[in-house]
Order: sequence, then structure tokens, then C-alpha cells
Amino acid sequence: MTDTVMPRVLIADDQQDVLVALQLLLKGEGISTELATSPGAVLEKVASSSQRGQDYDVLLMDMNYARDTTSGREGLDLLSSIKALDQALPVVAMTAWASIDLAVEAMQRGLGDFVQKPWNNARLIHVLREQLAVGKRKRATRNEMIEARAIQQRLIPRESLQLKNFDFACLWQPAREVSGDYCDVTPLNDRYVSICIGDVSGKGLPAALLMSNLQAVVKANEAAGMSPQQLVTQVNHIISQNVAANKFITFFYGIVDTVEHRFTFTNAGHNAPLLLRKSGGVEFLREGGTILGVLPDQEFTQTTVALEVGDRLLLYTDGISEAVNAAGEEFGDQQLALIGQSYSDFRPTDLLREIHQAVTAFHQQEEQDDRTMIVMQVLPTGC
Repeated sequence: MTDTVMPRVLIADDQQDVLVALQLLLKGEGISTELATSPGAVLEKVASSSQRGQDYDVLLMDMNYARDTTSGREGLDLLSSIKALDQALPVVAMTAWASIDLAVEAMQRGLGDFVQKPWNNARLIHVLREQLAVGKRKRATRNEMIEARAIQQRLIPRESLQLKNFDFACLWQPAREVSGDYCDVTPLNDRYVSICIGDVSGKGLPAALLMSNLQAVVKANEAAGMSPQQLVTQVNHIISQNVAANKFITFFYGIVDTVEHRFTFTNAGHNAPLLLRKSGGVEFLREGGTILGVLPDQEFTQTTVALEVGDRLLLYTDGISEAVNAAGEEFGDQQLALIGQSYSDFRPTDLLREIHQAVTAFHQQEEQDDRTMIVMQVLPTGC
């Protein structure tokens, strides 16, 4: 015999008789309930349940509490706070003072449905059953996305690593559960190390799936011992045959010769990495060709630059350089270069942290784009 888990509904109202009536009604429907009499109590219960991994299935809440009895503003504020805590929690609002404006704003803030007071029992139970089903689907999707993120994280290199006399640090921070950004640092043999970064157009699961496809194609062609030019040409040919018409990828791929201190690269329409010279100069690595996924027979070129001890290479996606402040100004690659030059004695892990903190302080709002960076530094022999 299989045990059936009772749905859990949190009921929020400042009138005790309403709470008792709703609790009795839902108990008769096989629904477990908990009660709250204020917005603060609601937030505390939702946060506590979430921390224990015992999320509520639905929140049934009044729109008015101590502040006033008719405007619904307290309920709107509570709704926004609830969605910040648990985006997947379905919310049903109850009020005797509903208006079209209130309903529209509540829906915009994530409300699932409205029930008018005094309520009709059959109507209320029908709405709750619908929202229980909605919540179940949302949580299943959320769990799948959490698993997808964990898989993606395993495709990304460790935050820091040292290969021979080269030091690397990586940042991969999705704006959502999963990312369309890709980066990798791979020892090809005892002498050569590949380094790459890419950005798939779009966001969410479609971009993440295309990112995984890119990673698989790159790995398969790396095993064939191709040069950057050959690899990018082959990757573009394959991606162009499989990608949707409105999708594309910016991509940068290079190979470090750890013996001769040379770096050979091909840039396929990606943000130009910054080569910060120990002497203080800055070089933008732009050469290569256009974006991937548009022209299957596109020709690419490769360029080789010499590396000196103390030189650092900054690779990044547009979530770094195109972060926008309140005035609509972009962070920009020049600001990125300035930070790199200002902290010339910082190792890659420390420099990456400084850059990320600077971008976050500049942006000062919820992230809208994925942020990915790789910092490489040439170390003296024996370090």
C-alpha cells in the first residue's frame, strides 16, 4: 500500500473566524493546513519551511491586514516578498475589496488566482486544486533545472588551476538556473593547453542545451589534434547544420605553448580577450572571423602572439563588459583593462574576484545575463 502525502496549504488572514472556517473546510478535503495572522508570520513560515526542504504547496492569503482594510497594498507587498523567497509557490488571494487594478497588479507580481470574500466553498476548492497542480508542475521543472545546473557545473573547469608555469582562474555564474556561457581550460598533452570561451545567444534551457552541444563538438575535435583555425572551422560547420535560424554562438579558442610561451588563437565574433602585458600595454585579441552558426563554409584565420612572464590574459562574456548601471552606461572593456592594469601584482584568482566585485557594484541590480571569465597568467619557471 502506498502512502499518500497530504498537500500543505498555508492560510494567512488576520481574522480568527476566517482561519478556523478555512481550516475545517480544507481538512474535509484531505488538505493539511498551517495558519498565519500577519505578513511577517507568513514570510517567517515560508522561509523556515523552504530551509527545511518542506515547501508549502499553496499559500492562501488575505490581501489586507493591519495597515488598512481595503486597499490591498499590504497583500501586494507580501506577494512580492513571497515570490522573492519561493518563485514556485502558487499564491491564491482572498479579498472582499477586489478591483480590476488590484487584480492586474497582483497577477503581474505572480498571483495564481483570486477568490472573492465571502467565498463559495466549491469555487475555493476548485481553485486550490488547480493551483496545487500548477505548483507540482513548477517544482518538478525547478528540480529538473537544478539537476541541469549541476550537470553544467561539471562541464566547467575548477575555479583555479595551475598547469606547469601558467596559472588559471575561472568564473561561471549563470543569471538563471542554467547558462548559455561556456568556458574550458584543457591540458592537451605535456606541452599544450587549450583555453576557450563561448556565449550562446538567448537564455535558459535552450541556450544551455546548445552550450552542451558546443562543448561536445569542441571536445571531439580537440582529440584530433587540430589547430585553432581548423577546430573553429570544423565546429562552425557542425553547429551551422544543427542550430536554429535565429541562434548563434560567439566563440574564442586558443592553444598555449607552455614551452615556447606562445599563444595561437582564433576569435569567432567573441568579445576580444585582453592581453595585459607586464610592461603595462594592452592588446585586444580580435582576429579570427565571424560568429558560429550562420555561414557553414565560413573561413577563419589564426594568430600567434608571444607571451612573457607576468603577462595576463582576460577572457570574458558580454555579461561582464555589457553590465549596465542605473544611468544606462555599460561597464565596458576599457574599464576591465583598467582594473587589470591597476592590480598588476594580483594572481588570477584575486584579479578575477576584484573584477567580479567591480561589475556587481557597477550593476547594482538583479543579474540579467550570465557572467563568465577566465584569467590566465604566465608565471616564472619553477613557480
